[in-house]
Amino acid sequence: MVLSVNLTLSECTKSATAKRLGLENNPTAEHLDNLVAIAQNVFQPLREHFGVPIAVTSGYRSKELNTAIKGSRNSQHCKGQALDLDAHVFQRITNKLIYEYIKDNLEFDQLIWEFGTDEEPDWVHVSFRKDGGNRKATLRARRQGGKTTYQHI
Repeated sequence: MVLSVNLTLSECTKSATAKRLGLENNPTAEHLDNLVAIAQNVFQPLREHFGVPIAVTSGYRSKELNTAIKGSRNSQHCKGQALDLDAHVFQRITNKLIYEYIKDNLEFDQLIWEFGTDEEPDWVHVSFRKDGGNRKATLRARRQGGKTTYQHI
């Protein structure tokens, strides 16, 4: 199934962990609507702007998969509202460019500079709420004492 011109449902549901553990990772109709919304309002404009492939390293997660990877209990991935993007997979642009473009040009709920350095995140987390109410929250994730902390930036 196609979510936008350059993004498929299989790209947003693939998971080596789910496969290894035999977990289902199929979105409900509501989750699918949310995936279409983020694909069309965030991913596709980003893809068209840069004109190069951008990898989705994590999209929809079933509750079982989210538990298995120790994701947040409130993860927007479980609602089909979030994507983790990684330019390093294709190495044609940078994660910093992805982060900055989304921040400056697109509607989003949360935008997280995930770990990495001051110059480049390891990946970019972005979420989008199709019903509005997008907070445009910009955060930075860091590991401190074995825990992930978030700082508003």
